[in-house]
Amino acid sequence: MSHQPTAQSPTIPLNTSGHWAAVLAGFLGWTLDAFDFFLVTVALGEIAKDFNRPNSDIALSLTITLAFRPIGALIFGLLADRYGRRLPLMLDLIFYSIVEIATGFAHGYVSFMVLRALFGIGMGGEWGVGASLVMEKVPARWRGVLSGVLQEGYAFGFLLAGLVSGFVLPHWGWRPMFWIGGLPALLAIFVRMHVKESEVWQRAARSRPQGLLSGISKNWKLFLYLTLLMAGMNFSSHGTQDMYPTFLKNDHHFTPQRVAWITSIMQIGAIVGGIGFGLLSDRIGRRWAMLLAFALAIACIPLWAFSKALALLVLGAFLIQFMVQGAWGIIPAHITELSPDNVRGLLPGFSYQCGVLIAASVPFIESLLARHMSYGHAMALVALLVFLLAGTAVALGPEKRGVEFGKE
Repeated sequence: MSHQPTAQSPTIPLNTSGHWAAVLAGFLGWTLDAFDFFLVTVALGEIAKDFNRPNSDIALSLTITLAFRPIGALIFGLLADRYGRRLPLMLDLIFYSIVEIATGFAHGYVSFMVLRALFGIGMGGEWGVGASLVMEKVPARWRGVLSGVLQEGYAFGFLLAGLVSGFVLPHWGWRPMFWIGGLPALLAIFVRMHVKESEVWQRAARSRPQGLLSGISKNWKLFLYLTLLMAGMNFSSHGTQDMYPTFLKNDHHFTPQRVAWITSIMQIGAIVGGIGFGLLSDRIGRRWAMLLAFALAIACIPLWAFSKALALLVLGAFLIQFMVQGAWGIIPAHITELSPDNVRGLLPGFSYQCGVLIAASVPFIESLLARHMSYGHAMALVALLVFLLAGTAVALGPEKRGVEFGKE
């Protein structure tokens, strides 16, 4: 899968102009992707009642979505390393927008599950392409903090899902929320008009000595490590987020409106933490910042899962996501820096989504555990184990903070 040389000379210094448009496109793409995903979590009980199914059956749709994400990462990642970052990003935005609108028209449980699988393909394609485009275009000295901005589009998407559910769900039900999820198609127009192609990709396309699949096979050890790392990271995020609205409803019997504002506060913590730890990683290194975040997350588990007072429960939710998404905010910079130029469109995103595949069962596992204990105990047990797993993967891995792209 070789590519024809471009006119870009590898001896010309990289031009980072126009990177703010790429940052905005990457942030909004991941925001709207996450918004669409978390619509299921915030409306899980209502969807289950509509289809006359137990909560665990609808929780399984989250697992299906996560399991199909590697397919999207593979397809759109290969396209990104072959044709550039912009075109695959636009195609992906349009694809998952169509699927999301169709989800609002699902007439039964089976069609709902099929559409969530298709959405997983679109969701899996967006992150790798968007992250490689942004990290290749921004100045190296800003990668950490802008990595946090980019990644916390995920938390902002969860925040939007919570706010929309608080307003739409009690009055019109769950289906109109998915019709709103068609908005990413408009973002494709912005990418087409304002985002420039990555010059790092242009250089890699010119100098690539072998096909893409050969380049990937030569980095198989790095791929396995990144997959293990991203499994730990995804266990951490999905283990503390996906079933949290259900925990608030079942264990604390909160109304949808109260659940919406608590999850909103939680995601504000995630956004602040992601940007803050991303900035910190530019100072003390990617791995040290991530290890600090996971150590503090472990300390927050009792407050997060077992608080009885509303104020303490909200504080725990804020702090746990501040730490978890603090570690996550470093990931776009960290794993794109570890990836070689000629496979950066594919390798970070594909390893990320393979990690998702490994961690895809965590919402379903928590819902099964909750049949024998409270949701709070189930989530606390899972959180402790996955924080230790993720921290170990971070500690054992390499780091290339500030590496200059386009020099291979």
